[in-house]
Amino acid sequence: MPLLQQVRDEVAVMRPPAFNRMAHTFSHIFAGGYAAGYYSYKWAEVLSADAYAAFEETAAADGTPSVETGRLYRQAILEAGGSRPALESFKAFRGREPSLDALLRHQGMVTA
Repeated sequence: MPLLQQVRDEVAVMRPPAFNRMAHTFSHIFAGGYAAGYYSYKWAEVLSADAYAAFEETAAADGTPSVETGRLYRQAILEAGGSRPALESFKAFRGREPSLDALLRHQGMVTA
């Protein structure tokens, strides 16, 4: 706990109560075999940001979404449903493999 207290002293915006044991709450990630679950959450964010970017890229100058992009999303993703692998549906919508670029941009890690 001394190291945890040192880190808190340096960076904490709010001091947690003395009974807080946050450092002990992540054992399910490292000891419980759940790490792959966290990876899948991030991968879903990649797909979501990349799909949303299609609407950003095709929006009109005034920000109005593209009807064609919406139609393609409906056909390639929603109508296909579980009839094919999700990656195939994504590639049918975007015309390419998923990219990390939109997620990095949306999270402020890179600029456009």
